[in-house]
Amino acid sequence: MKSLFLFCILMCSTLFAQPSASHELKEGSISGTVIDAHLNQPLPYVTIVIKNTSNATITGAITQDDGSFKISKLPEGQYSVNIQYIGYKTITQPFKIGKEGYDVNLGKILLEENIAALDEVTVVAEVSSIQQKVDRKVITVGKDLTTSGPTASDILNNIPSVSIDQQTGSLSLRGNQNVRVMVDGKLSNVPVEQLLKQIPSTSIKQIELITNPSAKYNPEGMSGIINIILHKNTNVGFNGNLNLGLTKDIHAKFNSSMDLNYRNGKFNLYGNYGNNIGKNQNYGTIDRPNDNSQQAFDIFNNNKSHLFKFGIDFYADDNNTISVFTNQNSYDGKGLGAVSILRPNMATQAQVFNVLSDNLSSQYNLVFKHNLTKEGEKIDLEVDYNTYTENEASDFTYTNFSFPPNYMDFVDTNREQTTINLDYVNPLSDKAKLEVGLEARLFNTDVHYDSTGKSFNETGAIINTPSTDFNYKRGIYSAYLTYGKTFEKWSYQVGARAESVTDDAKAINYTENSRETIPFKNDYLQVYPSAFLTYTPSDKNSYQASVSRRVDRPGLGQINPIREWSTPLTSSFGNTELQPQFTNSIELNYTRKLEKGSFTGGVFYRIIEDEINQAAFIDRLDLNKTILTYDNFDNTSAYGIELSSTYKPADWWNFNASFDLFSQTQKGISEILNTPIGQEPTVNDIGLTEIKVDNIAYSFRMNNTFKATKKLSFSLFGMYRSEREGLQFTSKPMYFVNTGLRYNFLDDAATFSFNYNDIFNTMKAQFESDLPYRQVGQFNWESNSWNIGLSYRFGGGKYRALQRKNRDQNEKSGGGGIM
Repeated sequence: MKSLFLFCILMCSTLFAQPSASHELKEGSISGTVIDAHLNQPLPYVTIVIKNTSNATITGAITQDDGSFKISKLPEGQYSVNIQYIGYKTITQPFKIGKEGYDVNLGKILLEENIAALDEVTVVAEVSSIQQKVDRKVITVGKDLTTSGPTASDILNNIPSVSIDQQTGSLSLRGNQNVRVMVDGKLSNVPVEQLLKQIPSTSIKQIELITNPSAKYNPEGMSGIINIILHKNTNVGFNGNLNLGLTKDIHAKFNSSMDLNYRNGKFNLYGNYGNNIGKNQNYGTIDRPNDNSQQAFDIFNNNKSHLFKFGIDFYADDNNTISVFTNQNSYDGKGLGAVSILRPNMATQAQVFNVLSDNLSSQYNLVFKHNLTKEGEKIDLEVDYNTYTENEASDFTYTNFSFPPNYMDFVDTNREQTTINLDYVNPLSDKAKLEVGLEARLFNTDVHYDSTGKSFNETGAIINTPSTDFNYKRGIYSAYLTYGKTFEKWSYQVGARAESVTDDAKAINYTENSRETIPFKNDYLQVYPSAFLTYTPSDKNSYQASVSRRVDRPGLGQINPIREWSTPLTSSFGNTELQPQFTNSIELNYTRKLEKGSFTGGVFYRIIEDEINQAAFIDRLDLNKTILTYDNFDNTSAYGIELSSTYKPADWWNFNASFDLFSQTQKGISEILNTPIGQEPTVNDIGLTEIKVDNIAYSFRMNNTFKATKKLSFSLFGMYRSEREGLQFTSKPMYFVNTGLRYNFLDDAATFSFNYNDIFNTMKAQFESDLPYRQVGQFNWESNSWNIGLSYRFGGGKYRALQRKNRDQNEKSGGGGIM
């Protein structure tokens, strides 16, 4: 009604203002091309908003693939054009339609990055882009990556310097698994391996690789931080995105997501839903040549996950904003597997396991932003509360084993995490900025374990497997300060973060007649400094150097004394006395802007103190079995080089390419059997050996996009990963090639995609080991798959809030749409 009322007033005013019926207002247009000021490349899907002198939105549009836009049918008058895009500074420029000109051409409009910008409207581009910022590498996820697979795990495996172990799901950055994963800048209670398989690929907007974070960030993670940013739409009006996907190899996997937002006046409401539903088959073998035995694995999973996100932004006024959101992540998993042991002239032994698990992670977040009098001076208060509950029941059945008998395990996990941040930013001048902040992070974990199984005690007697309660509490209280300044072509930032940490753990083992309590407590205070220096001699060249100190606190799986997993020949346990490891890093980066793209190169070096690594021991009760755990070792070091480029050789060809090489020295311990040939092994044959591995590994990735027509494009992705030597296994080289196509239709509002992954079926995990036994193995998974996807973007048009059907046939049509 309000819009209709204003429209009537406008029409009446126009009629009374005309001196005669024969004189009509002429109409004009505005056009231009939006360019990325850093990459010198056109920006598609940029939001263009036209406002009148009262700052009311009149109409709008978005830029085309070549960055161009044109809005027609603008009556004579004074206007302003507002140009806004994800992570860029908004440009507002006045213009006039009148006798001086009816067709206004703004020419090339250069948009610059706005690091502190809030999330804005998200429209997925055709091609992913990689940008090197001062303290991070930002990958904006395009359709070429979202069609690489249904989950975040599939996308990350195609990202420079990142690799995913397809069997265990473990993530590594620059060859190291000590990396922290965040979602929208927040740590999650969901185990990383599971989290990456639960987030739909189509829900991801950007991925940030923060390899040398400043003192403003939590110092956890030797290799740095991987921050996954989900879509959040804050554009005017009602807008949405719908994505559907189907992946098939042996079994079918379905994924879908929907993003919705409605913004009008002071409120912005947004929601996101995504799911992954599918079955997976994994199989492999491990051979032990010494006794001619073989372990054969066949594992089937049927998993369902659902991710909900809902939030509200309230823009109280120009200086105050309140935002609240919740993430709800549910998971239901069913696993069925068999491990068979084949030996010459012996009956086949087998372990069959059936695992049922479900979990729910709930996050609640509140942010208050207050802008002070000085431009750029602000205070941010954030409170984040996260809960995680998991129930797991496992049924183990044994064939041709004298021990153990069939049994069941039950594990219940409850976690709580509370984070409170208070940040203050003060731009002391146009060239200097001060940032200070306080943070409190409180963790509490309770794990209860029950089993119907049997085990041996220290004397060798068979007893019921003890029940265990494990409680782990951690409190981290920190304060940080950073100061940055710019001198013409030079800029620097220095800072420090002080943290006080209290760790308090307690494991209680219950047997039939006793109760054993194992306490652990560790308090420490550390300061983590950081410094950044940037030299920009020209618009095309930039040099960066940075140093920082970081920490890797033991994860729950590394300290939990409850058995993490078990096969007939291997079991894994945590170590409650594990200490944190510290890393001192230095990085040098160079960025070059090219006429048709950009190039980034970098080197890094780090020293690791009290390194956490794996230790392997022989089970005294069964010398054929191995027990894996963790321990602290001596100081070690690592270095590496990274090269990446985005380039457009021709109008029809665009590619991203990256090469990374790293060298790392790892130390660990392992027990070995020194049994004379022809004799049966005994406990007296067990010896301890220290392992030292000097590993040099590299990988290369290249993602090509070929544009056949304006609506049809093809993609070709290839990756090669060299041999990698670890403490337990040496992984053999791996490579694969993916290809696909995308077709846009319905005026580019819809996209159909087809992807064929691992077209030569070469993606296999091959490995070998000498400790504690000689082993050769290979695992396979559903990599040779095809994927089809459909995405549709809707909403837009004039700035209207759920506009009613037009009943006035004389109403003017708009000049474009806001997506």
